[in-house]
Amino acid sequence: MTDCPIYLNNMSMTNALGKEHDEVLQKLISGDTSGMKPYVTELNNKTFIAGQVSSKLPLIPKHLQHHQTRNNQLILSCLLSLESALDSLLEHHPKHRIGVVMGTSTSGIAEGEQALAQYLDNQAFPDSFDYSQIQMSSPAEFIADYLGIKGPAYAISTACSSSGKVFASARSLIENNVCDAVIVGGADSLCDMTLNGFNSLEAISDELSNPFSPHRKGINIGEGAAVFIMSRQPSAVQLLGVGESSDAHHISAPHPEGDGAARAMKQALLDANIDSQRVDYLNLHGTGTELNDAMESKAVSSVLSNATYCSSTKPLTGHTLGAAGATELALCWLLLEYQSKKLPKHVFDGVLDTELPALRLVDDNQTINNVTIAMSNSFAFGGNNVSVIIGRSE
Repeated sequence: MTDCPIYLNNMSMTNALGKEHDEVLQKLISGDTSGMKPYVTELNNKTFIAGQVSSKLPLIPKHLQHHQTRNNQLILSCLLSLESALDSLLEHHPKHRIGVVMGTSTSGIAEGEQALAQYLDNQAFPDSFDYSQIQMSSPAEFIADYLGIKGPAYAISTACSSSGKVFASARSLIENNVCDAVIVGGADSLCDMTLNGFNSLEAISDELSNPFSPHRKGINIGEGAAVFIMSRQPSAVQLLGVGESSDAHHISAPHPEGDGAARAMKQALLDANIDSQRVDYLNLHGTGTELNDAMESKAVSSVLSNATYCSSTKPLTGHTLGAAGATELALCWLLLEYQSKKLPKHVFDGVLDTELPALRLVDDNQTINNVTIAMSNSFAFGGNNVSVIIGRSE
């Protein structure tokens, strides 16, 4: 942990649980899965269960039409919710001292799919299509252009750990005096490529995701965005530690013993300079796939105290892929910001996989005196792992 603390001052999110803080927190605690709905892909008319944002999204301003993607609309929804805080940020800091670091894995792929379909029919791309829409840098560039920010603006794309890793990168910009503040987070939207791609890997469940059950069948994909303002300005929630590892065990399968995952968690604890027993709640990566849940249970049981409460929130939001790290840290942020005495319910069929090390999964009636420190895990293809720890400011 840096000698000069860094804080997550403000947060806005949108996903299958909703948008407003109180709504999301209530659904999170009650285990509301109503945002998981049937989604039909245009490519092959296949139906998936997916976490969908149902609210009407704001339109991208006309002068920024080259940024017109659903991904960026999700981000704009968050920016509008943070409008007052962002106005204050821009008033008190030079624009070249504000940075943007965003995580994504889909960016504007959905718009690219639509443009390609029209090209195949008419041998011409639609006038609304701009190649930059599908570039991974698009979310960060959109935020910078929308707010007129002149500091570093870039994206990180390491599959499902993308928007967990952004917190280390953004922190580095502040610690090295490149930026006074950083707008940081992640966004991903539903598209045919990811749904059918994960289905081809036999990783998609045709039922609601069932993490850490012996009956688990795979993931449900989701969409969403989460955006934070990070700075040295003291506030209720502090960034305590980030741990990263890359075990490179397999291009798509995690290390079976969870070696890389455990290293990331240990590094986060070391970075935060705290003992594992101080972690009150862990948001598990918890995808509901056979291999991920098996290795993560081993990693968690080897690193954390068996008193740490755990849950996977992916049955509530879907696996938001490149947005998962920021989305799930945002859920932890809600617990800390609002000093919730209830924890996110672990939604599954209630049957524990006895082949896995036992975790203290949050049940219906679980209460806690106070959540002071929370950890979030995000693990990705290629063994690219990250754990992030945040805590209530002293």
